[in-house]
This record gives sequence, structure tokens and C-alpha cells, in this order.
Amino acid sequence: MFLPHPQLISLMQMWSARAAGILLYIMVLSLLSGISGMASDNNPVIYDYSPYFLVYKDGSVKRLKAEEQTPPGLDPLTNVDSKDIRISADVSARIYLPPININSTSTKLSLILYFRGGGFCIFSSASPIVHRHLNGLAAVSSSIILSVDYRRAPEHHIPVQYDDCWAALEWVASHRSDVEPWLLDHADYDRVYLAGGNIVHNLAMRVGSQGMISSYSLKLAGTILLDPYFWGKNLTASEKAADPVLRKKLDQLWGMICPESTAGNDDPRVNPLAVGAPSLADLGCTRMLLCTSEKDAMRDRALMYYEALTKSSGWRGTAELYEAAGEDHEYYLNHPDSNSTAMLRARIAAFLT
Repeated sequence: MFLPHPQLISLMQMWSARAAGILLYIMVLSLLSGISGMASDNNPVIYDYSPYFLVYKDGSVKRLKAEEQTPPGLDPLTNVDSKDIRISADVSARIYLPPININSTSTKLSLILYFRGGGFCIFSSASPIVHRHLNGLAAVSSSIILSVDYRRAPEHHIPVQYDDCWAALEWVASHRSDVEPWLLDHADYDRVYLAGGNIVHNLAMRVGSQGMISSYSLKLAGTILLDPYFWGKNLTASEKAADPVLRKKLDQLWGMICPESTAGNDDPRVNPLAVGAPSLADLGCTRMLLCTSEKDAMRDRALMYYEALTKSSGWRGTAELYEAAGEDHEYYLNHPDSNSTAMLRARIAAFLT
């Protein structure tokens, strides 16, 4: 029988003790990490947005799952190319460039600044469903799309998101974007559009009140509102008919992402029709395409917004309403190959011409 040398036995014992110490250290770190992300009597969960994140009483946020990221590059299905750029220390973007028609009399294309939804809290330009949707939209509309990545709530409260998106718009308006070859060579600065939800309304109001566009000689050709996040203290019929769990989360959302607001769900930034809200006549655009979905809990808010804009606000522009029959909120992200999504993209493309 083999008998280990005494020195070998001593060496084995030393390594065994060291391994046990390392294992204990890892276990302690894991335990402390778990404790820091756990609720306690003194730090309970106050907002549960599972399966995405939890918010604790002390303001800390725990993201519950890693988010899948899609890299930029040439999309084989649409031949749309994309790349990521940095606008500022806090703001980045992904640019989408559709195939250029070399037989066209002009290579200049409409430029869409796209601000994703997700309640200010989830998704990014690299999210697979966002990336796929914008590849498709860029191809169908033959437009350049600048998908803006703003800092997300609830880690960052409103108005950070508005300010980040404003910085992206100012970057384009001031033509500092001319340092980007795709925009310099192909973007038509007389055909700049804003597309998205709540952010688009608030940016358009800011353009109208501050006159930023005119100071940079940039023409804002129009805005495209897609299932906008509007809410209010008094529930509408579509909100009352919504799933109770969804309705509760929507009802809590503004208070979570904008805790400093004294008006709550009647803050004009989330309820543009609230008493005392700035007049929609101040919108800094003259054309709007408002897109909503028949089964969206916020559908009634969008229709009320359209009615007020076109009939009583005094806004000197033209608005078009498009509703997707039988569809729910942001169906175009969840069902990118559906007929409804194809019809929406075609409708947007028609609005751009």
C-alpha cells in the first residue's frame, strides 16, 4: 500500500485549509449580497414590478433578471445596417441605416429620433424586440432611425429621461451630429421626426415653449405617438376594464418614477389634459400621427388627447389617428411579423412622405 510522504501530507492539509477558507469567504460574500437585495422589516419592498425589478423603501432597486442584448450590425432579413454611438457621457444611441437606392435622385432620407417605451424602466436600444422592430421600420419607411438610450427609472427619476432625450434632440438640431458620417451623408434635416410615446409629447411641448428648433434652424417635420403612456387620477373606461394587476402597476408607475411630483397622476407630463396643464396649442410641431391599440388600457387617454388636440386646443396643425384593431399595448414589439405590425409600419411610412 502506498503511504504519502509526511511533507506531502502537510502540503495537502495546507491546501485543504486554504480551499476551505476561500469557500467560506465566497459564502459570506454571497450571503451579504443576498441580504443587501432582500426586504426586511425596516426596508420592505414598496413597488413590485416582477419579473423586472423591485424597489425598496430606502430607494434601492433590484433588477430581477439579466437583459438580453443584441449587437448592432447588418440585419440579413432587411439589409438594414446599425451601429452604436455616444452622444454625451450619459446618453448613447443606435443608428439604423436602410439600404440606399443608388438610382434615386437624392440619397437624403427622413431622420426619426425614436424614444422607446417600457414605462421609462425597461428595455434599451439593444433589446432584441426593440432592435428587430426598428430594423423593420427603417426598411419599410426608408428612413434613418436614431434610437436614443436614456437613463432608466427607477434608478433615475423623472425628469432625467426627458433631459437625456432633449440632449439627443439638441445634438441633432445643433448639427453636432454632422460628425456622424451616416447622418452627414444621408439625413435630411428638413425631415426630422420624433417617434415614441410619452417622451415625444413632452419633447414637443418643450420645443414649442423654448423655441429650440428655430434657434438651430432645424425643421421638426412631425411627431409620431405610439401607444403613449398617459394616465390620470380619474380612471377612464378602458382603464377600469383593464386587468386589475396591470391597472395597479400603471396607477403606481408615475409615483415611483417621479416621487417628487406633487400632482401625482395628474401631473401634466403624464396627464396632458389635467386641470392647469399647459395648452396643447404650444406643441412645437405642425403634423402628428397618433397611433393607439384597441385593447390598450390607455386607449381612452389617447383618444381624449386626439379630441382635445384637434377640436379645442387651438393647435395650428394637422393630426391623424390610427388604431390597430384587436391589438394590445406595443403589439409591434411582441409580434414583429404580424399583419398588424406590417400595417403600422406602412402607415408610418406613408406619414413620412
